Amino acid sequence: MITLYENLRTIVYAPFYLADLRGYWADQGLAVNIQLSPDPVETAEGLLAGRADISWGGPMRVMLHHERDIDCPLVAFGQIVARDPFVLIGRKPNPAFRFEDLRGLRLGIAHEVPTPWMTFQDDLSRAGIDISALSLSAPAPMTTAVARLAAGDIDVVQVLEPYASTAVAQGVGHIWHRFASRGDIGYTSFYTTRSYLGANRGTCAALLAGIAPALHTVNTAVPDALAAELAHLFPTVPPAILSAAIEGYQASGLWAHDTTLPAAAFLRLKAALLSGGLISRDIPYDHVIAQMEAK
Repeated sequence: MITLYENLRTIVYAPFYLADLRGYWADQGLAVNIQLSPDPVETAEGLLAGRADISWGGPMRVMLHHERDIDCPLVAFGQIVARDPFVLIGRKPNPAFRFEDLRGLRLGIAHEVPTPWMTFQDDLSRAGIDISALSLSAPAPMTTAVARLAAGDIDVVQVLEPYASTAVAQGVGHIWHRFASRGDIGYTSFYTTRSYLGANRGTCAALLAGIAPALHTVNTAVPDALAAELAHLFPTVPPAILSAAIEGYQASGLWAHDTTLPAAAFLRLKAALLSGGLISRDIPYDHVIAQMEAK
């Protein structure tokens, strides 16, 4: 039995849910016990403390632990969410959005975890935008983003689904930019400890083999059908919103087509963490990423 930590409940992680619900992991001879982590920090801490065997989440978290401890035993493998799932939603239409358009606007950023702002600020820096000149609103949960847009408290906000599709459906927001357009950035992988990987390499390879058909499904399934299959996991999200969120993620190439985590994607993520000051040293790819072939 594998104890697998679910980082948090989000539509972004649809491939993991499908691998479990459709029995793709069972087809590989795996018994997987998915446990929802109390928070993203615990997703890594639980591995180190032995409360879980494997987690899914961002390689960002692995690099952050290696920043704090050069001998950290955490190692990531596989790429499942290849691109950045966050979306910029504005109060007014802006189909020709450029990062320069953010000047003079009240901007809400996602702050629940570090990666969204790290990658966003890196985009801004590459576009020549002086981040210190932007008007960042006070931190607030993403759950309040639609209401804040509707009330006029902010002009544009960085959110995950289903908040983007909800804002559009309610007529209070418009999609300005999908950060997935940046390309592959190794957003979500599996990770575990080196000792667990060393003793259970076949198990880890079987996890990747089981998620491969799930990736095919999320990339090709009809959004309405996929939304219906996953609806019980998101009981507060209306079916039409869930379907719209899936359709947008499919169109933006969010989910990987194979489980290899390329060095180029890792380097782009690492560059954002370095430029944002989340990490302060160059952490080598082969120090934190285990190259793994699906079983």
